[in-house]
Amino acid sequence: MASPQMLKLPEVLTEIGMSRAAFYRMRARGKAPKLIKLPNGQLRCRRSDLDAWWSSFEDIAA
Repeated sequence: MASPQMLKLPEVLTEIGMSRAAFYRMRARGKAPKLIKLPNGQLRCRRSDLDAWWSSFEDIAA
């Protein structure tokens, strides 16, 4: 089984069209996609978590 696709934070920011500062404000409010902190301190986001985050907005708009 293939490991889940992991996106780097700059890739996530590009996809959602948000600045790093705005993303961290959203994250502090608990509204950002789930991130995973690697042992080296870098942050990653699973593609499935980002897709689920996008889907949560479709539920609100419906």
